[in-house]
Formats: sequence, C-alpha cells, structure tokens
Amino acid sequence: MSQVTKVSGRGIPLIGNDIDTDRIVPARFLRHITFDSLGEQVFIDDRTQAEGKHSFDQPQYQGANILVVNGNFGCGSSREHAPQALSKWGIQAIVGESFAEIFFGNCVAIGIPCVTAEPDTVKQLQTLLNGNPQASMSVDLEAMQVHCGDFQTSVSIGEGPRKMLTTGTWDSCGQLVSQVEQIRATAANLPYMKWENRLTAISG
Repeated sequence: MSQVTKVSGRGIPLIGNDIDTDRIVPARFLRHITFDSLGEQVFIDDRTQAEGKHSFDQPQYQGANILVVNGNFGCGSSREHAPQALSKWGIQAIVGESFAEIFFGNCVAIGIPCVTAEPDTVKQLQTLLNGNPQASMSVDLEAMQVHCGDFQTSVSIGEGPRKMLTTGTWDSCGQLVSQVEQIRATAANLPYMKWENRLTAISG
C-alpha cells in the first residue's frame, strides 16, 4: 500500500468557482475503456476556448503537480473520470477553498489529497504561482502545512481521509493484495463455495 504523507513539486493555479466535472473532462470522453488517455482531455473545452492561454496549456506550468483552485471545485456529476483525468495529466494534490463531496471522495480513492484553506489564502497562493511558476511547493499531510516558495500556511482535511492517505488504506486494491493470506484462510472456511480454482486464478 502506498502512503501519501507529503506531495512536493510545483503548483499550477486555476482561477474560478464552481468548476464542475464536465469541464474537467467532458462527457463524450467517458466511453474510454481505460483512464490512460484522459490526461490529454482534461479541461479540453476550456483549453480550446482559451486558445493556449489556459494554465494547463501554458509552458511555465508544464510538469506542475499541485493544483490550486477556488470554491466548490469538482461539483456536478459524480464521474470518477474527473480526478482520473487530473491524475493522468500529472496532478498529485489539490489545494482549494472547498470541494464537492463526491469529487473529494473520488480523489481520496486514488490517493490525491484535497486540502482546504481560507479564500484569501488560496488567492494568495494563486497570485504567488502567477508571479513565480517555478516556485517550489509542497502539501504536508503530517504537519498540515502548505509551502509555496517562502510562503507557508495551515490547511485542513478531515481526519478520516487524512489517516486513509497517510496510512495507505485509501488503496483498496493494495489492501486486498497485502491481506492475501487472511483471504485464503477465510475462503478455506466457507462451506458453500469452492474457492480453490478462484484463489489460483487470483494469485496467478
């Protein structure tokens, strides 16, 4: 299981409230069999309309991995493709004023922490990143601090999601793999199913 205690790198600002999941990844891309190509489609309609001026297209933000957003980010439909698209683009953590609840849960489920800060603090971070896109940035889930260059601020996240991320229990598949012997033992005591072939297939 992969523990998420600190994400370090560079930040990318995205200004605007109520940015919904259809803007993050339009519905026409939900037919994809895997999530692998969704990074290319993230914010595709907004980026096309902005004609190269969208922050996800600007060269100074390429390689950034910490997204800084405003209020109610990820609202709208409950598509898991939205955090997957952000992840495939390279985002590993999000700092914002507030997040839609289902979007937040979908992010935690793939190991992306979404931490909140006061609106003025978020705007200050966005201003700093506009002025210095190369500033180093980090989200520390143990200290509950965000650093951006010389600027430092406290952030918040629920204790339950924080523990899931820092202990690695956000990774449900990883938990299953790490508990394979317990699963075998439980399966061996189930009288109503023949597990031998199934366990061979799982372990193979």
